[in-house]
Amino acid sequence: MGRVNPISAMPAPRLSSLFLFCSLLTLQAADVRHAAPRTLNGEFPFHPVASAEAWEARRDDIASRIQVAAGLWPMPSKASLNAVIHGTVDRGDHQVDRVFFESLPGHFVSGSLYRPAGASLAHGLKEGKRAAVLCPHGHWNNGRFYDAGDARGQEEIRVGAEVLINPARFPVQARCVQLARMGCVVFLYDMIGYADSLQFPEHRNGPRPEMTSPAPGQWGFVSPQATARLQTNFGLQTWNSVRALDFLLGLPGIDTDRVLVTGASGGATQTMMLGAIDHRVRSAFPCVMVSTAMQGGCTCENGLLLRIGQGNIDIAAALAPRPLGLTAADDWTIDLERKGHPDLLHLYQMLGAADRYEAHFDIQFKHNYNHVARTHLYQFANRHLALGLASPVSESDFQPLSKEELTVWTAAHPAPSGDKVGPTHEKAVCLWWEQDSARQIDPLLRPSDADSLRRAREVLGTATRVMIGRDLPAAASCEFEITGKRQQADHTRLAGLIRLPSRGEEVPAVFLHPSGWNGTVVLWMTPRGTAALEADPSVTRLLNEGYCVAGIDLFGTTDPKVTENPNTPYSANANKPGEGWQLSPVYYYGYNDSLFARRVHDLLTTISFVRHHPDWKVQSVAVAGMEGAGHWVAAARAIAGPAIDRCAVDTGTFRFADLPDFWHADFLPGSVKYGDVEGLLVQSAPHPLWVRNPAGKTSAALRATYGVTNSEGSLHFGDSDVVDFLTAK
Repeated sequence: MGRVNPISAMPAPRLSSLFLFCSLLTLQAADVRHAAPRTLNGEFPFHPVASAEAWEARRDDIASRIQVAAGLWPMPSKASLNAVIHGTVDRGDHQVDRVFFESLPGHFVSGSLYRPAGASLAHGLKEGKRAAVLCPHGHWNNGRFYDAGDARGQEEIRVGAEVLINPARFPVQARCVQLARMGCVVFLYDMIGYADSLQFPEHRNGPRPEMTSPAPGQWGFVSPQATARLQTNFGLQTWNSVRALDFLLGLPGIDTDRVLVTGASGGATQTMMLGAIDHRVRSAFPCVMVSTAMQGGCTCENGLLLRIGQGNIDIAAALAPRPLGLTAADDWTIDLERKGHPDLLHLYQMLGAADRYEAHFDIQFKHNYNHVARTHLYQFANRHLALGLASPVSESDFQPLSKEELTVWTAAHPAPSGDKVGPTHEKAVCLWWEQDSARQIDPLLRPSDADSLRRAREVLGTATRVMIGRDLPAAASCEFEITGKRQQADHTRLAGLIRLPSRGEEVPAVFLHPSGWNGTVVLWMTPRGTAALEADPSVTRLLNEGYCVAGIDLFGTTDPKVTENPNTPYSANANKPGEGWQLSPVYYYGYNDSLFARRVHDLLTTISFVRHHPDWKVQSVAVAGMEGAGHWVAAARAIAGPAIDRCAVDTGTFRFADLPDFWHADFLPGSVKYGDVEGLLVQSAPHPLWVRNPAGKTSAALRATYGVTNSEGSLHFGDSDVVDFLTAK
């Protein structure tokens, strides 16, 4: 006798068909994913944790998301910097050198190296190794060459933001000079397209047809090809910062235990990103950027996947418990004292490091890195770099360097030109990035031993969790509302909504329960959703053999606004429509889950609900992705792991690399970088998997991975019947 089906015993709700229909429409509209997309101008509160132990895991998650978003997971290969230091200018108490080096072959980072000299050394600076300070400059006009002009400088003095005219006119140089006088070695480097960074003539770009080609070496940034590989100028700028730190810490006489990074505005964005992903940064002082409000307007501050589930407060917090200092101004940081700062202070207190955190709220001044903010920095540096200077440290006047004295390109060291500049160089950078990623990731798709398998799971697993943005929901986190129940001759048809209240999401679902249920639920997925359960021979076979068969309508698959035009609202520009670079997909995918990811979320919600329902007593769960649903199921399988007992995937002809644009309904940023469909499927090992239509390399990769896990018997290809696989004991 079969087990009694507890669902079939439930009383049918007394609802008219019209009421059921209207109720369902109302409930669907309640899903928060129908709201307008998030933008950089939203509200991004801190995500608190309950303990120091929990913070370690949360900090790792923040860093992983940044690194994946920047296209730096795993870190690219580090070739020789081939650094050139020349053209020393001696100012008596400090000296400045011109510097350029290659962050990757053929791509130059340029900057100025400030060091204590002469009078500073004679005035009792500590002997021995020097503290290091890295200075990204931010979006000040001409960056490293910035000159505010006499009129602006005088106005800054008048309002109390500055004291002396030279620091008022040249605030970017001012902090480097003062830090060198304090005994630090300081490297001020150019952002892409600023000052001597000539190889990308434009700091940022939007979509350009001439930079969009699937041929290797023929695409640039803001193309479907680059987006599918997480290649952005945010990522390149972050990589330049990593390599700038390599350069600075590789200099003789540097104390690698005393390292500070500081910048304002866009320079503060670079400061907190680098501090989060690179533990060589021992302290950070990002100015006038960190807030719960506007997150950064430039493409160099916005990465694909970057601020999903986190904002700038979280990212700055990733430095904890290392020393962190912030400043606020009359800009988007104006509310920092009551929004964000209390959370950071509480975090540092919880970690027993309250003395390592400080924030300054000089909101009488506009957006700046002025004398007041710099003075806060000097005290912070003196304390946390253990400089041993009398406090307070005060800034004094200096003789600024002219553009001619600062430029790294001279007759003896000519600037890049020809195919080393512009579109050809941009394409070359993307090609190097693609090839370097392939050299690291391709072997992980075919592991040969336990170590390579462990590395494959670390790299591919982390990337997939970031791209999808969701783990399997916790047990008992889902709810179910019945919207319809009908008794058939040999089974009960139960319709309803599976809700995930913590996310404000809901999934229309239908369960077909046979009268002699055997304890297994098969989630039968096709793009037709719940409609696919009707008159499908495979579904009928499963029911006849005692299996409960479920179907769900994945997000957007039954919504005409999405199915008829999947580009809306997913192509919605989150900044200012119609202005070139502001049409970059980073402004959507940096703040919102892709439509592909949202559909995988619905699968994960359903799997968790079925697996953990306290009354249904489900013994096993199988999932089948058929007729064009295979890629969604492959991604869910990679996340869900053993929560799916048996998984069948018909890959069809689908490949992420074939999608024509980044607003396609199935587009997933990063998918191609991490092995396309193949990269998702290999994460199924050692669990039972049936695959139809694998590409040749996918078949080889699966055989290799299942071989390493000694689970070859769990891998089946499409020459066997899918129902036979799903019902195998």
